[in-house]
Amino acid sequence: MISFIVPAHNEQAVLGRTLQAIHGSGRVVGQPYEIVVVDDASTDATAEIAREHQATVVTVNHRQIAATRNSGGRAAHGDRLFFVDADTTINPRTVALALRYMDRGAVGGGAPTVFEGAVPLYIRVVSFLGIIVVKLAGFTGGAFMFCTREAFHATGGFDERFYCAEEGAFALALKRQGRFIVVWKPVLTSARRLRTLSGRQFLIFIARAVLSPIKTLTQRSFVEKIWYDSNRENDDKIPASVGAKMSNGILLLIVIALLTGPVWYFIPRSLTPPASPLGKFRLVDGILLWHAGLILWLIALVVFVHLFRRRQWIEWVKLAALCAFCSWQAWGSTLGVIWFWTWLYHRLARF
Repeated sequence: MISFIVPAHNEQAVLGRTLQAIHGSGRVVGQPYEIVVVDDASTDATAEIAREHQATVVTVNHRQIAATRNSGGRAAHGDRLFFVDADTTINPRTVALALRYMDRGAVGGGAPTVFEGAVPLYIRVVSFLGIIVVKLAGFTGGAFMFCTREAFHATGGFDERFYCAEEGAFALALKRQGRFIVVWKPVLTSARRLRTLSGRQFLIFIARAVLSPIKTLTQRSFVEKIWYDSNRENDDKIPASVGAKMSNGILLLIVIALLTGPVWYFIPRSLTPPASPLGKFRLVDGILLWHAGLILWLIALVVFVHLFRRRQWIEWVKLAALCAFCSWQAWGSTLGVIWFWTWLYHRLARF
């Protein structure tokens, strides 16, 4: 049996479509299946809609996505578990690919996500590239993940110490058990939180993640506005205030700078002298890249800690390559940041 596990909190607006897509996928793959909706302290008609769509409802009061998913995993009866967010629309091809890989020995995996609906332009650019990045890196977001029942219990499920990035920790735990697969076929997911999140809030979140990575992962207050608060009445609207537009514009410029940064490796510095407009743009672009690259130290550290727990050599090679790449880029960013602040200090000292 296949078990589709759907964590839900006040999801009456989107849950029906999600469950219809699950039923459609289940019928196409032709295997017995069940749907388990984990109703986490909802105050709307989430539970009623779930029952109308022939889902088993498990009622909890966690208000933490990792614990909610685990409650569903423990209540499920299937030997193949699919974790599907309540605002995510899956398709038969993705499910069939996941089942095929598990039949061939994979212990779990996930799929890239494509945001549907209107989103700020910088989010659209990042999500487009994310399809390629998650496949190459071998990690995936939590909107759609799958694993065998045996692997779920062997890992202990999602790490309940985390209030965000719990899917990354779960992926690393699954990689210790065996082969982890990211299928090419994406699923659709709502961009509602990204629509209602201003660029200013996103910048604050990134700054907190760089300065206090442990608290960002383990304290609910640090991610409350990002993942746990949701204005259901205005989920389909992008903030139209001047401040929101300005912050979104700034983030778009930062994203463009980050994406164009690698291009400078192929342009000789003699063609961009420091005094020229292009040279000044190159310097500013480099400063942004150096500071953003510092977060790669955290990624490299997490990957390194899990590196020597691999059971399959292919997973060891993938993680070793990812760790080496992140460390290399982080070291270069660190040197750049030191140079910039030393240079700025000497400039300010003249005054």
